[in-house]
Amino acid sequence: MSGKIKFTLVSLYVIGFGLLLKYLTIGKNMGILDPKGVMARQEKELIIMAVLLMLIVVIPVFIMTIAFTWKYRADNTNAKYTPTVDHNTLEEFIWWAIPCAIILVLATITWKSSHELDPYRPLVSDVKPIEIQVVALNWKWLFIYPEEGIATVGYVEFPVNTPVNFHITADAPMNSFWMPQLAGQVYAMAGMDTQLHVMADQVGVYRGVSSNFSGDGFSGMRFDAHAVSTSDFNQWNIAAHQGTLSLTESTYQQLVEPSSPKAIETYSAVDSGLYNNIITKYMMQTQKSVVIATSSIPNIPRMIMDTDDMEQTSIIRM
Repeated sequence: MSGKIKFTLVSLYVIGFGLLLKYLTIGKNMGILDPKGVMARQEKELIIMAVLLMLIVVIPVFIMTIAFTWKYRADNTNAKYTPTVDHNTLEEFIWWAIPCAIILVLATITWKSSHELDPYRPLVSDVKPIEIQVVALNWKWLFIYPEEGIATVGYVEFPVNTPVNFHITADAPMNSFWMPQLAGQVYAMAGMDTQLHVMADQVGVYRGVSSNFSGDGFSGMRFDAHAVSTSDFNQWNIAAHQGTLSLTESTYQQLVEPSSPKAIETYSAVDSGLYNNIITKYMMQTQKSVVIATSSIPNIPRMIMDTDDMEQTSIIRM
């Protein structure tokens, strides 16, 4: 098979693969590659920049692999054979300098973007942000609006072009809160309050998922994020207050039971301080003692140590 025929076949293969990839992605939700929020758009640009920088090394390596394989094939008697060559200053400088330069550029971009895309960093806007408290349960998401005094399960709604300050915790095993088209993922952990700042710049319904395995119902632990106009959000808020469901301590105890959500829920009232109570119930109690060691042998001490101050130890003789 001649070289021209091989080149033509390889070209057709590459073109065909590109057309197939394009066909498979038309009309599909590409998640992080189709951002609809300020944070997600910057994250997409960062991913593209990092990939392009790495391709500076990857593409020449693939080209040289094919070229060297073809040039130094067994039946090519015209190839120059120099088995004693073991050093070339210019070539070694090139293949060391280029990767080092790329790493330096990537390190600079990483340092800068790590601060700019910090999920705890409030977004700059002239619009007053709204606060939403998120609780990861088994296996559903609870959203509490402390200022509006309402709550939802299975979906969250907020106005477009408005900063949304999410406070995130869990009343279940560790989880991860992620809306791919709006921002990166942030962990939800029991007894802790993590944060995520989001601002959607287009009206739409965006997919939200749990990106951390948390048990049997993990695969169905999804929610819809509704980015709506300010007027539609205000109307939804008014309608939510007209509902009959209230999220009290007793109804919350029923909600926290492991189950997959069968339908979305909207609560017209929420007990104040519920979110803080969920967090603090996992905190250590003051002056709580833990038995470290015991023994049934007389005159052998049992040590009881204070968990809040491990230096303070009381010894009880049996």
